Amino acid sequence: MAATSTVRHPAVAGRFYPRDPDDLRSEARGYLEQSNVASEAPKHALGCIAPHAGYMYSGHVAGAVFARIEIPSRCIVMCPNHTGMGRALAIMSEGAWETPLGAISIDTDLAGALKQRFAALQEDPAAHRAEHAAEVELPFLQLLQPNLKFVPIALGTGQFDALEQLGHALADVVAAQKDHILIVASSDMNHYESDVVTRVKDHRALERILSLDPRGLYEVVTQQDISMCGFGPAIAMLTAARQSGAKSAELVKYATSGDVSGDREMVVGYAGVVVA
Repeated sequence: MAATSTVRHPAVAGRFYPRDPDDLRSEARGYLEQSNVASEAPKHALGCIAPHAGYMYSGHVAGAVFARIEIPSRCIVMCPNHTGMGRALAIMSEGAWETPLGAISIDTDLAGALKQRFAALQEDPAAHRAEHAAEVELPFLQLLQPNLKFVPIALGTGQFDALEQLGHALADVVAAQKDHILIVASSDMNHYESDVVTRVKDHRALERILSLDPRGLYEVVTQQDISMCGFGPAIAMLTAARQSGAKSAELVKYATSGDVSGDREMVVGYAGVVVA
């Protein structure tokens, strides 16, 4: 990697997950191995939804998702933009991301093809620098695929048309590649309401996701006040997967933060979904 290449350093190591490589490897492997799907043959997936909270809360759900599927050497990881920094459709197409487990190169060819196909995607490392939602997925992917290259995309828009257009662009570019490419949508579900309310709201959103219905997901999230932070990545992933011939979506695991904390008054929901 050239000395001038952009290196994105970990923003939340030591907070959302362990900074020490051995501790991180042990914890992430534990979540992968404790999954009740770990004994099944990995599934060939077009896309998935995985949560991005601190590992103590949502690591077991993320681990269940990634243990369920084949992780190819090339992935696209889309996340919401929690920080508000940078462009609304922000991609990085050069350099690498570091985690405590080592550096992951950005897939420059794939990123370039996406920018060429969808001009609204803009080069913007600033949108990614402090954003945690893609970063927390990477150690799982690294452990399962040592040859990983990926394209990070941070979405700061909730406009359906833009998300749908991005999804079509993803499908077109993925179809033109010789390799299998997995699209990861990083998202938590409803935020900071009671466990009872959150489970009802999340069920409504998941019903649309499991029906492979991106427009329905958009409508239920926006009309029923469901604070699913990554509905944008989920809509783009579902749109791409449908165009690519997806036949099913499987809810691998669901939980709330209350399952860990014991606090049922104010929780965050976490869902793990595999689309194939």
